[in-house]
Amino acid sequence: MHAWNDRIAARSAVVGVIGQGYVGLPLALVFHESGFRVLGFDVDAAKVAALSRGESFIQHIGSKRIAAAVAGKRYAATTDFDRLKECDAIFICVPTPLGAHREPDNSYIHDTARAIAKRLRRGQLVVLESTTYPGTTQGEVLPLLEQSGLACPDDFLLAFSPEREDPGRKDFDTRTTPKLVGGVNPESTAVAAALYGACLVRVVPVSHAKVAESAKLLENIFRSVNIALVNEMKMILDRMGIDVWEVIRAAATKPFGFMPFYPGPGLGGHCIPLDPFYLSWKAAEHGEWARFIELAGEINSRMPRYVIEKVVVALNGDGKALNGSKILVLGLAYKANVDDDRESPSYEILELLKEAGAKVDYCDPLFPATHKTRKHDLGLRSLPCDDETFSKYDALVVSTAHDCFRNADLYRGTRLVVDTRNLVAPLFPEGGGPRIVNA
Repeated sequence: MHAWNDRIAARSAVVGVIGQGYVGLPLALVFHESGFRVLGFDVDAAKVAALSRGESFIQHIGSKRIAAAVAGKRYAATTDFDRLKECDAIFICVPTPLGAHREPDNSYIHDTARAIAKRLRRGQLVVLESTTYPGTTQGEVLPLLEQSGLACPDDFLLAFSPEREDPGRKDFDTRTTPKLVGGVNPESTAVAAALYGACLVRVVPVSHAKVAESAKLLENIFRSVNIALVNEMKMILDRMGIDVWEVIRAAATKPFGFMPFYPGPGLGGHCIPLDPFYLSWKAAEHGEWARFIELAGEINSRMPRYVIEKVVVALNGDGKALNGSKILVLGLAYKANVDDDRESPSYEILELLKEAGAKVDYCDPLFPATHKTRKHDLGLRSLPCDDETFSKYDALVVSTAHDCFRNADLYRGTRLVVDTRNLVAPLFPEGGGPRIVNA
């Protein structure tokens, strides 16, 4: 521990971050900006080349920040995993997707742990940041690392510290968001917490990696369950002719015992749609059934189809069928004002509209073209965000509440808007404008 304290204080420890995406890149930059030498590892050669040129591929992490890191000579992106030997600390920030049957897929974690084990040396610290079920760090990563012949904590240290990235957020960032840290033993916890403490405002050590793993899942399950609740309320209140958005505003006036959540077209992002099922899968292994998690998943997963049902009814009001109608979906991102479309419900909405025979397009200035995903390959390109374009469609479907869509002039020639985000109605407080159907 004394040797680590000296290296941390002198900023002589070399930090390696595996995965230079939405989680790993901000972490690498924070360590760099705190005076450490950082190596950013990624298997995507194009991404590494862009970073090496000082170019950012993430909107809220500007190229200016990347260029400054590269120019400072203490940050370098690389595909050469043999350079892990240069690192004193190695952070794993790789994807943890779900399989076809909503089972956890830890293959990226396992492959990364094996890659580290081949190059592991005495004195290194390894920290897993990828979200996973309790027991992964100790039960899966540790045995893979010990295939190197080294043992923890005598030869190397191992901890888990969940990422808490929220792209586009203004009030908290990587440096200011409190950081949970739990090692597989006290020595690992102490060193990992000290290293994070050199660049983050607040570090919160917990008793074990399993606690940190569980806390991360609880954070995301809390959101998933509450979003499902308000989505269910939306569907019920809609049948009753009651505006769910006004109901939420009214309930939010209570200064205690209530936290507002808002309905939408489904869940998106790298956490909420996926992570809760990591715990429900693990719970079943222990003979327990995570009914809240499964029910929330069922409700949230059904929301894109609910949106399609609302589109059908809305078009019927204009004497039109969905089959053959021209529909423009506004927003491809999973949340407002970010260039992140991972697990976005917009993809499923577009796919379902297309399957129903509609002529579909989308508009999202942050995404010139749709991406090929594990489930979808739409091959669409974004259309201009202007009133002339909007007026050509039988209906607009608001899927993402980008600020660029908050302009009443855009809807001057629009006949029908199916709005999942309550974005358009507030633009016409005195009426007028298009016919608006909340979904």
